[in-house]
Amino acid sequence: MAIKIFIDQGHNPGTINAGAQGNGLQEQEVNYNVGTYLANILNADPRFEARTARTSPTEVLGTNNTSSLAKRVQMANSWPADYFLSIHSNFNNSPAINGSEAYVFEANSQGYYLGNQILQEIVRIVGTKNNGIYIRPSLYVLRYTRMPAALIELGYLSNAADAQKLRDNQYQFASAIYSGLLKFFGLQPLQKK
Repeated sequence: MAIKIFIDQGHNPGTINAGAQGNGLQEQEVNYNVGTYLANILNADPRFEARTARTSPTEVLGTNNTSSLAKRVQMANSWPADYFLSIHSNFNNSPAINGSEAYVFEANSQGYYLGNQILQEIVRIVGTKNNGIYIRPSLYVLRYTRMPAALIELGYLSNAADAQKLRDNQYQFASAIYSGLLKFFGLQPLQKK
């Protein structure tokens, strides 16, 4: 049985549940691309089956913030996915703040260990700073998903060095998340034919 991974590319294009912007980048676009790359990588590995919340760059989920989040959760729950990953890019008014972090529902949970493995691999492969894991039970997509879930903040759009990585290394971010999933499940990378 393939492990079913639901990938929520955070935010929408346009004004409904729109994400952050910084250094010429739109969060929803970065999230969409990294999530789509990740789904392609996972679906090329017979041990996984991946689905994404948004299936085209212009797709808008929901009619406001709450219904947008609810739609993503409902898609994952009704599939039903085994694991839920929400992909985001961060923003801070201080351009010096940088690095990757993960948000999970509770400590010492499957979601926590999953988020930690992914975070470590992003830091190792992409070279961002490790800001650690935060417990955020109030976050909608962590609270209402019925499977282990982690929200990954790839880096800060507001930081010039992070923004360059978010623009130029989107496939690397996806590869790093995949590597974190393999480590979490104790799997070896597929041998190239």
